[in-house]
Order: sequence, then structure tokens, then C-alpha cells
Amino acid sequence: MRRFDAIVIGGGLVGSAVAYGMARERLRVALVDEGDAAFRASRGNFGLVWVQSKGRGAPHYQRWTRLSAEEWPKLAADLGERTGIDVGLEQPGGLQLCLGEDEFAARREMMEQMRREAGNFGFDYRMIPRDELAGMLPGLGPEVAGASWTPYDGHASPLNLLHALHRGIADKGGAYLPNSTIANAAAAPDDFRIVAGGDEIAAPKIVLAAGLGNAALAPLFGLSAPVRPQRGQILVTERARQVWPMPLGSLRQTREGSIMLGSSEEDVGFDTGQRLEVMRNIARRAVRSFPFIAGLQIVRAWAALRVMPPDGLPIYDQSERYPGAFTANCHSGVTLAAAHANAFAPMVVAGALDPSLDLFSARRFDVPAAA
Repeated sequence: MRRFDAIVIGGGLVGSAVAYGMARERLRVALVDEGDAAFRASRGNFGLVWVQSKGRGAPHYQRWTRLSAEEWPKLAADLGERTGIDVGLEQPGGLQLCLGEDEFAARREMMEQMRREAGNFGFDYRMIPRDELAGMLPGLGPEVAGASWTPYDGHASPLNLLHALHRGIADKGGAYLPNSTIANAAAAPDDFRIVAGGDEIAAPKIVLAAGLGNAALAPLFGLSAPVRPQRGQILVTERARQVWPMPLGSLRQTREGSIMLGSSEEDVGFDTGQRLEVMRNIARRAVRSFPFIAGLQIVRAWAALRVMPPDGLPIYDQSERYPGAFTANCHSGVTLAAAHANAFAPMVVAGALDPSLDLFSARRFDVPAAA
């Protein structure tokens, strides 16, 4: 049996960020990764560090997302220094385009609600009318009525981030165990043992960050992770000259010049296929926003499964039955990577989640049955 200070199950962006944060705190970490057989959201991620749409009706989620956005430059700089990998972080703010006056009015109402709910914490935003927006974004389509803007938003390369986190874990003495499906698990307070990929490993701490796999794993450790798959599809164009100074929500130009088009939401179970109708709708909205996109070739397209709790908000818990077992579940692996590495991981190391995460507990779904 191999012994570690902590085990993290799940080698995607969530698990890797947590494992990196713990390894940086001098814990010897084993990162158990099912590999390409997993429904890995990380490889299909759009790459946004996105704040402005997070937390309507849930100001604690807005604060958590803002914390991550603030911590992102530190994480990017740390990874770059330790691994030599540029994760491509840019945080110039972000725009969410509105097609038509009705969308613009609804967006204004949403942003103002989030400002009110933020209270003294504050929430900076602007609604930018079409005339001003046209001066910022060349080629803007006639149907765009305006956009919302916040200073917190940005984007990064999901694949570079995942690569840097894995390398950083290894550089800090962690063990990466790929192609390792959990075959057996035993839990006791501060004593966890698993068999995966032919290895038997043990540690006094364990973090479940296996995405959709957490639904089945969590009960083994006295936890709950009621997550479900939600499919999203992405189209990618050929490279074009740099046209936008910042990400636009459902449109993002990479450093290489290709333009990513999204987004979509489908409840289709564990189906990672693609639907032509959805792809057509994504492309149509992009062309309505910027007619010049119609002249670009689509060179890649894919679908991936988001990890969605019932209310869309993250789930963080420590097991009451088996202290030392934690779970982390969310659909914003890039946005929340810095919070997971710089805030959540130190809480796990300390042995207790901060009370600020209480509202993210799965206990919020425990509604007594009607008599």
C-alpha cells in the first residue's frame, strides 16, 4: 500500500487545481485520474474566467466567483514561474452582447439585481449602448442593441491550464495516477483507502472532484453530490486577424486567432454527440452579432458535458460521518480554478471548510418530505 498525505479523485480542472493547491502547502498528494475514458468537461471548456453572469439570486456565489477572478493573476504567475507554461490569462473585462432591445432591457434588469444583492460588497458594471459598442467592436451587426460589461472577466487556455497544474503537482512531489478507475474504497475518519488502476493507496484526507462521477462516489464517503450532465456544444473557426479586445461571453477569440462560438444547454443524459440544429443556432447568433463570421470556415466542433448541481451552484462539503473526506463539484472549472487552488485547498489542508462555504453544502437540497 502506498501512503500519501491526501488523495484527490479526479484529474480534470477542479481536482487538479485542488491537488496543486494542497501540494503547494507541502502535502504529498496522489491525483487519481480516470483519464480519457471519463466524461471530462475540462477538454471541452470554453475558457472563460467569467463573473458577470454568476450569482443572480445567490450573492454568495457572486462573491466566490469574484474571489477566484481576483486570485487568478496570482495562480497564473505562480504556474508560469514553477512550470514555464503560459496559461494564457487575459483579464481586460468582458462583454455580453444583447440582440434586440428586449434582450438589452432584460440584461440591464439582471445586472442591476446583482448590484443590489451585492450590497456593500459592490458589483461594478456598465450597460453599453450600441453606438458606443460599435466603436469598440469592428464589424458589429445591426441587430446588436448593446452589451453589459464588467471589469472582472477574462479568459485563459483550458488545456494549458490543465497541463500546468499537472506539471506543478509533479514538481511539488505529487503523484499523478492516470487511467485509474476506482475499483474499491474504504472510509473511516481521517483514514481513506482506495484501489484504482491496480494500486492500493491510503491517506488521512481525500477530496472527491471527479465531476459527474461524484454522484456515485460521494455516498461511499458519507457525502452527497446530486450532479447531472448538461451538454454544451462549441464551434471553432479558422484563424482570423485579432478583432476584439476582450471575450464576449458566447464568442471568444483565442491568442492564435481562431474564434470559439457557443454556447448551448441540452439535457440529454450522457450523450456527447452533436446536433446540427444546435450548431446552426450557435452559428446564426454569431453571424447576427458579427456578419463577417459568415465568411469564416468552421474547422472544429465538439460537445462536452457540464457538471450541473440541481440549482447550478457549486457543492462543497466535508463529511460529518468521515471527517477528512471532502467534495468539490461545479461547472466552472476555469473560472473557479484560482479559488480552488488558493482558497479551497488550504481549507482542506487545515481540516475544515470556512463558514463562508456553508451555503454551498449539499444540505441545501435536504427538503423534508411532505406529510
